[in-house]
Amino acid sequence: MMGLFGKTPERNPKDMVTEWTHKLRKEGYQIDRQIRAIQREEEKVKRSLKEAAKKNDKDTCLILAKEIINARKTVNKMYTSKAHINSVMLQMKNQLATLRVAGSLQKSTEVMSAMQRLVRIPEIAHTMQEMSKEMMKAGIIEEMLDDAMDDFEDTEEMEEAAQNEIDKVLYEITEGKIGEAPAPPTDTTVGEKPTAAEEPEEEDEEELEEMQSRLAALKS
Repeated sequence: MMGLFGKTPERNPKDMVTEWTHKLRKEGYQIDRQIRAIQREEEKVKRSLKEAAKKNDKDTCLILAKEIINARKTVNKMYTSKAHINSVMLQMKNQLATLRVAGSLQKSTEVMSAMQRLVRIPEIAHTMQEMSKEMMKAGIIEEMLDDAMDDFEDTEEMEEAAQNEIDKVLYEITEGKIGEAPAPPTDTTVGEKPTAAEEPEEEDEEELEEMQSRLAALKS
């Protein structure tokens, strides 16, 4: 309904926060469903990899191992996205508490940081972009800049660790028939000399005894 002079009346901040929370919760459920679907597909690929290993088909095993790695990385990113969604939902709850006291929505660096990451997730990008625009109008976040450096660094890191991860997955799924076992964790504590903080404080004890002797001499 149009207000006076053709202007649309402003939305109630409380209603906006409630609507955002509802949308965020809905997107969180959608991510949970996607995670379960990917994990089901991963189990199918595992079975196929085991069959290929029995036939000693290493080329097929290599391809399937890469699929498993990509699936796991996607699931990890989705769990991270779910954590960002939960963070924004928590901040929305805080916004409602602030609204009752201050009477207005407050700027939040936590919301801005989380939304900046969420708009880069293809599955929920559209919803997060629309919500970001509404949050900017409401004054909760400022205009966000698209930062592609995180994605670039992540891709570079994946390439460096790719072969090592493939070997680990092949070893895991084929029960040691293909691939290499993960390297055991190194114990850096063995053979190390104690630091100054760990060594007996002999000098301090000698000073204390000397002070006690002086005190006894003064008393006598």
